[in-house]
Amino acid sequence: MSQLRLLPSRLGAQASRLLAPHDIQMFNWRSRSSGPPATFPSGKRGGSSSYMEEMYFAWLENPQSVHKYWDSFFRKASEEGACDPTQPRFPESRPAVSSRTETSKLVEDHLAVQSLIRAYQIRGHHVAQLDPLGILDADLDSFVPSDLITTIDKLAFYDLREADLDKEFQLPMTTFIGGSEHTLSLREIIRRLESTYCQHIGLEFMFINDVEQCQWIRRKFETPGVMQFSSEEKRTLLARLVRSMRFEDFLARKWSSEKRFGLEGCEVMIPALKTIIDKSSEMGIENVILGMPHRGRLNVLANVIRKDLEQIFCQFDPKLEAADEGSGDVKYHLGMYHERINRVTNRNITLSLVANPSHLEAVDPVVQGKTKAEQFYRGDAQGKKVMSILVHGDAAFAGQGVVYETFHLSDLPSYTTNGTVHVVVNNQVCYRRRGHNEMDEPMFTQPLMYKQIHRQVPVLKKYADKLIAEGTVTLQEFEEEIAKYDRICEEAYGRSKDKKILHIKHWLDSPWPGFFNVDGEPKSMTCTATGIPEDVLTHIGEVASSVPVEDFQIHTGLSRILRGRADMTKTRTVDWALAEYMAFGSLLKEGIHVRLSGQDVERGTFSHRHHVLHDQEVDRRTCVPMNHLWPDQAPYTVCNSSLSEYGVLGFELGYAMASPNALVLWEAQFGDFHNTAQCIIDQFISTGQAKWVRHNGIVLLLPHGMEGMGPEHSSARPERFLQMSNDDSDAYPVFTEDFEVSQLYDCNWIVVNCSTPANYFHVLRRQVLLPFRKPLIIFTPKSLLRHPEAKSSFDQMVSGTSFQRVIPEDGAAAQDSERVRRLIFCTGKVYYDLVKERSSQGLEEQVAITRLEQISPFPFDLIKREAEKYPGAELVWCQEEHKNMGYYDYISPRFMTILSRARPIWYVGRDPAAAPATGNRNTHLVSLKKFLDTAFNLQAFEGKTF
Repeated sequence: MSQLRLLPSRLGAQASRLLAPHDIQMFNWRSRSSGPPATFPSGKRGGSSSYMEEMYFAWLENPQSVHKYWDSFFRKASEEGACDPTQPRFPESRPAVSSRTETSKLVEDHLAVQSLIRAYQIRGHHVAQLDPLGILDADLDSFVPSDLITTIDKLAFYDLREADLDKEFQLPMTTFIGGSEHTLSLREIIRRLESTYCQHIGLEFMFINDVEQCQWIRRKFETPGVMQFSSEEKRTLLARLVRSMRFEDFLARKWSSEKRFGLEGCEVMIPALKTIIDKSSEMGIENVILGMPHRGRLNVLANVIRKDLEQIFCQFDPKLEAADEGSGDVKYHLGMYHERINRVTNRNITLSLVANPSHLEAVDPVVQGKTKAEQFYRGDAQGKKVMSILVHGDAAFAGQGVVYETFHLSDLPSYTTNGTVHVVVNNQVCYRRRGHNEMDEPMFTQPLMYKQIHRQVPVLKKYADKLIAEGTVTLQEFEEEIAKYDRICEEAYGRSKDKKILHIKHWLDSPWPGFFNVDGEPKSMTCTATGIPEDVLTHIGEVASSVPVEDFQIHTGLSRILRGRADMTKTRTVDWALAEYMAFGSLLKEGIHVRLSGQDVERGTFSHRHHVLHDQEVDRRTCVPMNHLWPDQAPYTVCNSSLSEYGVLGFELGYAMASPNALVLWEAQFGDFHNTAQCIIDQFISTGQAKWVRHNGIVLLLPHGMEGMGPEHSSARPERFLQMSNDDSDAYPVFTEDFEVSQLYDCNWIVVNCSTPANYFHVLRRQVLLPFRKPLIIFTPKSLLRHPEAKSSFDQMVSGTSFQRVIPEDGAAAQDSERVRRLIFCTGKVYYDLVKERSSQGLEEQVAITRLEQISPFPFDLIKREAEKYPGAELVWCQEEHKNMGYYDYISPRFMTILSRARPIWYVGRDPAAAPATGNRNTHLVSLKKFLDTAFNLQAFEGKTF
């Protein structure tokens, strides 16, 4: 800093502004033509200020010798100096050294003060008073930055002295502590900086690269009086604190032995949330979706969502019966219940609450996806009317990776929600008065901390005393406010005793009008036919094989693919990709929005889909032919996701939750990629209706198949999904007229492995045409995408056709079923291996092959019919997966139920193993040949018992 003494003090405020960080960068960049770029110091001393001196003295001698920006800067400084009678005019020649020394102190001190201000903005949070217990420092290493003025002697860091405290200093443009004042004394500058950055709010923001954002934050926090409330605002805050604290006190008195995950110690969160919502409403937000952890959930329901108190209190009654089958445990204290209550407040804003499961932050992407969906359906692409608020525990926020995965989604076009408010409940900023729950004893492990907590005066008393002392409220008014809310709680408690049955579905305002009757049941148990007219199929095929945009140059390889689609359309056949295209396109025609998301879904992992065309001559010019099918069609959204299965699947789940009239699909790049999204599958999708009382129609597309390519990317782990299916293997069902649809309604999800493009087409359409919503798990193929035999005719897709849960044998064996010696049941790709092997051995009349397309819920009726059709045949289940994987453990007991355990179902497939597939191609082929030989060895099971 001493090197700056050569610079005349007449530069004054202009020099301070020049040295503001963003201005420094601008001048450095713009001055490259005049000399080497300068690097200005951020610390106490600098070695590059001579560059400014050189520019200044060069300008004095010849203004044309420096860059025009330096010329403009020095001329403006000169004019300001000329207008100030207290400052001498610029010298016409280089001043003497003694003159420079005498005149440079003011500039040096101004620059020092600017560095001081910046130090507080960057590091003031290190000394903020964030610990109400007074037992911890803000930083674990007790670090106090040396450039903060915590004591008078630290002024020397900036070459300032105590005598400088009452001097006036020009404030730079990078601070708002002066308000309307442009100068302040050093003493006042330090006081205001400490008030802003070193009190009970820690502000860390200077890492943000956007200057405008930094300025916005500085203005919001530094402007004098910005934190002052009006008397009315203070009274409102007090009333909200009363409700927050007295609610917790009431629960503690009535149910002292129950786990409630209360909010004690952080009751101020309630007025904080309500203030966020109030401000959002003022700015035009109409819907707020709130993601809640366990802690404080009941308080939020009562005092933010404004759920009826008797509906909360009645759930603590152990004799209460849940009226809705499959509703799960309704006790709030277990932390296992999801609540979504819409209530229009006096500010005309709709609130929705989604509770976190045991994996604390798993709800983050769900809430975000739900927000995105509601923005979409409101026709508000800018997201100005729907906002999400996510509440976190401090440890979970830092420790759960899905929080950051969700952050990453915010910059992707098809995922961003245009901003989310994260509220982190920190145990030391807002301490936990009790343990993890009310039954936990924290003194076991944190004795000193909880001794201090027990001595803490509750925040309500602190704030009430403050308002009473300043005359904002009287003691009588405060006591009346408490008595008023206590009466509300007692009256609700009295009403709650009259409730004997809890109708969970009545708590939910369904966002799906027209789906359910007053009892929460579907209005019908029939499904519209999924086949469509041939002219619609033909039209979709023609568009799928064209480029509906003029002057659009596609890749030559893609031209061949489009010609292939055109040829298939002419011959009335479809492969897997075209069948999917026709399913999507037909739904768009019917007004159903289709959203396909995942890694590389636009092209398709196996380069089979090509739903987004890229112009080979114009960068980033794309075309989505699916959006050019019909003049008034619904939109088609296909979006490549980030490499995050956990976050993205959660996002799509939330999207589907808010979008009953949309087909929402998530495709894993390979089936086993769902491993890293298992939390979403376990906590939300599998248990969606039973635990959360929510219907959801999300579709998971999981590429699956043993192709000899190694253990990775082979298996989508169908055994996991089947193990979590809730149909009873030992219960023989009653086959009613509506058995197929009723069975779908009773299950927790649908698991299919389609072997034909036509069946894939139908199951996608059925997913939306059902009168309710269930998650759909589809094990999709890899090699079958281009298998010459895996094609379907239009005849299997036109009006009158539908999804086939089971595809029976239709060849020679079916013509004379009495002569069939073996009936092989299978699912998926292995069917084509079996057919090929049967043909090579000439066993078409002796061996029948039946395909199980819908695995769960298990098609008891159709399997029974097939088994009875071949009374003299051995029954075999054949799969390409290892015996301890795949489907056998699921289908075997169900076959036994159908057969009354009178006939065995023999297993044919690979032996049990730890890995899902071998990494050796030859080993793969040998094991394939081995189990195919067994499948067609008609003596393989002679003499064996079951």
